[in-house]
Amino acid sequence: MSDCLFCKIVAGDIPAELVHEDARVVAFRDINPQAPTHVLIIPREHIPTINDLDAAHEPLVGALFSVAKKIAGDEGLSDDGYRVVMNCNEGAGQSVFHIHLHLLGGRPLHWPPG
Repeated sequence: MSDCLFCKIVAGDIPAELVHEDARVVAFRDINPQAPTHVLIIPREHIPTINDLDAAHEPLVGALFSVAKKIAGDEGLSDDGYRVVMNCNEGAGQSVFHIHLHLLGGRPLHWPPG
């Protein structure tokens, strides 16, 4: 989508600090990090919310989590722990309507979140 911030990052129109890129998934550091490690993991395909997913997207969603696991290992978070979050719609904190995982780590993450 032409007005989607994350689609513009995928297209290379907006710079981002990439930490992973493959045929289906792009991951980059959040510009407003909420933890020492805060990476956003997005599909190249524009899907606005979790509500827009269907059974055909299951392999893609699995790929997002596989990339999260890889990045957590690369960042040294696997042993101490990390959090992976996907918000759905504005009331849950989604501000960019292109599904994405937040990978957070590098500090204690308390429960429940804010």
